Formats: sequence, structure tokens, C-alpha cells
Amino acid sequence: MIAPPYNDRLLRALRRQPVDRTPVWLMRQAGRYLPEYRAIRARAGDFMTLCQTPELACAVTLQPLARFPLDAAILFSDILTIPDAMGLGLSFSEGEGPQFARPLRSAADIARLAAPDPEGELRYVMDAVRLIRRELAGRVPLIGFAGSPWTLATYMVEGGSSKDYAQVKGLLYEQPEPLRQLLSVLTQAVTDYLNAQVAAGAQALMIFDTWGGILTPRAYREFSLDPMAQIVAGLNRSSAAAGVPVILFTKGGGAWLEDLAATGCDAVGVDWTVDLRDARQRVGARVALQGNLDPAALYASPERIRQQVAQVLADFGPGAGHVFNLGHGVQPQVDPERVRVLVEAVHELSAPYHSGRPS
Repeated sequence: MIAPPYNDRLLRALRRQPVDRTPVWLMRQAGRYLPEYRAIRARAGDFMTLCQTPELACAVTLQPLARFPLDAAILFSDILTIPDAMGLGLSFSEGEGPQFARPLRSAADIARLAAPDPEGELRYVMDAVRLIRRELAGRVPLIGFAGSPWTLATYMVEGGSSKDYAQVKGLLYEQPEPLRQLLSVLTQAVTDYLNAQVAAGAQALMIFDTWGGILTPRAYREFSLDPMAQIVAGLNRSSAAAGVPVILFTKGGGAWLEDLAATGCDAVGVDWTVDLRDARQRVGARVALQGNLDPAALYASPERIRQQVAQVLADFGPGAGHVFNLGHGVQPQVDPERVRVLVEAVHELSAPYHSGRPS
């Protein structure tokens, strides 16, 4: 059997190397907007079973690649697998998001925590990575990921989603030492988790800092940015992990692009509130950029979507170092055919930007 040609556009773009066209993948490219995802989740019975069954996680990871000519797969999992493995009792309620049965409410709760063993309590994730790599058969790279320590901490202290983050911000201002201890444990846990994903076969890594944007500049640098920088420094860059690029993404983090670029990461994700032209000028040649179409643009007509894609490509301009993505995840109500329009438009419209003849 002849192996399919390997599409390495994503990895090349993350390393700021020349490509023939801009690679594209989408945050939440596997998810509720796909009818085949809804069908497999219904068979699984609940979201955690879907995540914790490697065969199902693999099937869901591959679903969007069967529909669209995407340039990468991203592991189907959840950012909260680490706190779940720490014994906080994670569950998902339809329409309400994640909930922890045992949120952290005291310094004593935090003192009892320890980083989980990625090949122990989280082995199901590593088994999924190994299975996905085998099933991909070299078609496109596989992205592994984790939540940032600050983002994980917000869920663990709040007990779930929050509108005002009163619990975790109260801890930050009133008792910062227990919070620092929590972030220290989570930094080690995320570092171990990502290194294990690379050992299992992940070819690029992304750290999702969903809630860093709620912090003041001073608090962001200490409680969100510094732990991420420690993780980047702690990733295994020898042997199998050599050259595995790392993407950092802080939602609402446009003010801190230079700080993110200085962490040693390979790429910075930007949301739709950031002007991509300005972002490229600010970070220069230090990192690649990923983004940054407004997810709501996918509710528009195909022609309008093509226009928005063209604008994002023009904003970045010619040359290497751009990975096309949304500024956040695909929304559940989106028509899958609109995603097809986006992906095909990126490939078609980006080619001139890599030939020296942008139009």
C-alpha cells in the first residue's frame, strides 16, 4: 500500500518556513456543529465517556478531516482532564458547561493536590494520541493541547464557568500564596501532560489560555504568562520532541502579544479583536501568528465568508509565518458547509501570498 503524501504546511508555517499556501485548521473543528459528532456523542451517552474512550476520541478527531481539506488534526479531548485526574469530580451538564463536584475552597484543598501521572490517570488521552497518529497515517500533523494553569485554576476554584470570577479573583487578591501554590502544581502537571502527548505522537502543541484576558496587566504577567513561559521552557526538546512547535493563545490577550512572543514559543494565537497587520508588526519575525477570523463570520453567506477570508489574508500579507484559524472556536449552530467554504477559500486565496505575487 502506498502511503499518502504528507502535508506538513502547518509545521512549516509554525516554524516560519515557506509554504505553497496558508495552512488552515479550526479551534473546535470537531464538535456539535457536525451531525456525525452529535450522533457519536449520543451513542457514547455523555461527554466524559466520549473523551475517555480512545476509539471514540479518535473517531471524533478524524470526522472533520473526512469532510474538509484541513491542514491539521487536533486531539479531541477537553482542557479540564488534568483537574479531573486530580480528583475534583468533573461532569458536564447540557447547556451549563463543566462543573466540579469538589471545587477548591481553601488553602488546605490546594495543599492536597499533586500532578497526575500522564500515563496513569490520564493514560486514555495518551492512548487516543497514539491511535489517532496511527489512523492519520501521515496525512496531516496532529496537534496536542492543554489548558493554561491560570485557566485550569479558574475552573477549579470557581467550580465551573463563571461570569465574574469572584472566587478565584478573591483568592488572587486576598490569599495569593495558595493561588501561587496551585499554579505551581498545575504548571508541572501541564508540562508533564504535554511532554507525554509528544512522546505519544503529538507533532505540535497548543496552550489555551481562555481566561487570561480577565486579568489586569500585572496579574496577567504573574499568574498567567509566567506559568506558560515555565511550561515552554520545561517541554522536552530532545530526541522525539525535537522541533515540536508550541502555540500560545490568550483569548483577549491582544495587549500582551510582545510578552507572549518573548516566552520562547513558536507561534502566538490571536483572537478577532486584534488587527493582524498590527500584530505582525509588533511581534516581527520572532514568532508565527495564528488566527484570526471572527467565528461569527461563519453565519454569513459563502461570498461574504470569502471576502472575510481575503481580508484576513491581506491583513497578514505575503510571506511565511501565518496559520489561518478562527479567533476562537467554531460555534455549535454553524452550517458545516460554511466551514467548507472557509477552508477552500483559504487554500485558493492564499496561494498568491506565497508566490511573490499577492493580489
